[in-house]
Amino acid sequence: MLRIVKQGPGLRRALRCGVAAATFALLAGAASAQTLEVAVEASPAGLDPHIVTAFASSQIVLGPIYEGLTALDKDLNIIPGLAQSWTASADGKTVTFKLRSGVTFHDGKPMEAEDVASSLRRVLSKDVGSPLASRLSAMESATAVDATTLELKLKEPSAPLLASLTGIAIVPRGLEGNKDALQRAPMGTGPFKFEEWQPNGFIRLAKHAGYWNTAEVKLAGVKFNFVPEAATRQVGIGNGQFALLPHVDAATALQLKGKPNIAMQETTELAYTLIGMNTSKPPFDNVKVREALNYALNRKEIIDAALFGSGAPAAPLPAVLKDWAVDVKDLPCYTYDPAKAQALLKEAGVATPVTVSMTVLPRQDIRDIAQVVQQQLGKAGFKVELKNPELGQFVQDWRNSNFDLFASTNAGSIEPDDYFYRAFRTGGSTNVFKYSNPELDTLLDKGRATLDKPARQAAYRDAQKILGCTGPAAHIAYPTLFSAVRSNLQGYDIYANRSLVSLGRASLR
Repeated sequence: MLRIVKQGPGLRRALRCGVAAATFALLAGAASAQTLEVAVEASPAGLDPHIVTAFASSQIVLGPIYEGLTALDKDLNIIPGLAQSWTASADGKTVTFKLRSGVTFHDGKPMEAEDVASSLRRVLSKDVGSPLASRLSAMESATAVDATTLELKLKEPSAPLLASLTGIAIVPRGLEGNKDALQRAPMGTGPFKFEEWQPNGFIRLAKHAGYWNTAEVKLAGVKFNFVPEAATRQVGIGNGQFALLPHVDAATALQLKGKPNIAMQETTELAYTLIGMNTSKPPFDNVKVREALNYALNRKEIIDAALFGSGAPAAPLPAVLKDWAVDVKDLPCYTYDPAKAQALLKEAGVATPVTVSMTVLPRQDIRDIAQVVQQQLGKAGFKVELKNPELGQFVQDWRNSNFDLFASTNAGSIEPDDYFYRAFRTGGSTNVFKYSNPELDTLLDKGRATLDKPARQAAYRDAQKILGCTGPAAHIAYPTLFSAVRSNLQGYDIYANRSLVSLGRASLR
């Protein structure tokens, strides 16, 4: 039976307030559950966190989808990730990790120590061929003691281990010989799970409802829109279609600064731009030719012309790593001297002009750098043909060392070992330069195996002096990294390593 209740003024007022409060709560709930629209320059070549190396891929998978045992805060301090804590034995050769409880993969299955052990073994698997393998070359075994305890046995103490683990994603067990399963269907433990990939269109992620820290995740999801044209990205964030342009180039940043409702975040990037040389064939198998190329480069001019002055000339390590970096002024061949370059080419006995090709990463700032480098090298006795493949072809040529020179960017870290070991040690997992120098190998081995910091510093100082002038990479710049953020996006923090992990804490008003 329907009961009719007569409403007095006080009750009507209370009901109006109640309805208003409920409506506000619904609107607030809707606002906090929006999908963040992000515009990025390029579509990823794949989504397997143990295989992909290009930023177009890693920015989507590492942090939003996948997590590591350890992590970095925005000031680049190592903090717990999927491991809550860790202890090392007295000899430094056994490290025991205690894992968080209540962590699940995106399919709802619990993440346990055996998944972690399997993930680390997968990185070392020859079937997978992970470019991260060198980061774990000190590992002898990974054993699940119980569901939340992992024991790592090392061949020798490893000073960079905790830093290296920040970039190694934990994936479900059973994929140690499978290099295809995760490329288009990632399965992590992170705050967002993979939902849809429209090639050349977008990738959509949805909130991981079972996330171990779900109270922190405010967004319903993240949509990465692939928008190759910089002008279209700028219009999109200007009219509110996109709320975030992460990692924009300096030219775009200059055009967006001061625009209404758009804030720019910036930091010095840990990654560096470089000209890589293939030392397995002429002419860059000749150390004098490599040295000549360095003298032919005017790094300040490159930064001014291609990066609008937004960046710092690059030594092998960035100046922000104060405990480790050698000042670029201490590297003689980093002084622009085309006459010296010409003299070195003459000493090398090569015919001039030295005709070579340069394969260029398809990113606007790298294309601009390549064009300036081409002009500068031309003045010193090189004739450089630029090649501009699409991203997938670039990555394939890079991994197969199918180049004379390449212009690109290499990822950075807080740890010198991560910069050098996998890229420049003989047989390193990303030593696409085919470079081998026994003196450098000894220094890099010492740098990672000793726990004595002054001894490590001495090893890396000597390593930088070798790499700086005669190594296979001409370091160009540590660029200033920019992100354009709409005023309705809260909680996003730019990271110097390009990580988008802060999306797990972001919200839209």
